[in-house]
Amino acid sequence: QVQLVEFGGGLVQAGGSLKLSCAASGSIFSVDTMGWYRQAPGKQRELVAVIIKGGSTNYADSVKGRFTISRDNAKNTVYLQMNSLKPEDTAVYYCNADVRSSSMRLLNYWGQGTQVTVSS
Repeated sequence: QVQLVEFGGGLVQAGGSLKLSCAASGSIFSVDTMGWYRQAPGKQRELVAVIIKGGSTNYADSVKGRFTISRDNAKNTVYLQMNSLKPEDTAVYYCNADVRSSSMRLLNYWGQGTQVTVSS
């Protein structure tokens, strides 16, 4: 069994910063692509940023230059540093990862979500 557990959400004023983290745990052989998605009320879940195991990254246009995704492969953890936050960044942020278990099955997992609220 594999779990993704997120930390770091909260309430911040516009222009402020938050850092999210997400740790994968369980019967893990390796963790491949990791990423962050978000879902605002009444909207579809959207990609925020992804990072492959080698470190290459991809960002949504709306967060480029403000958010930075990184990972610690030794800890099976992905981070999202969010700077210059805007009210439109308010959403539930979900961690996502492609995890190869100890039985060598590759499956996709989601975290439980963490609320980020940016006040104007």
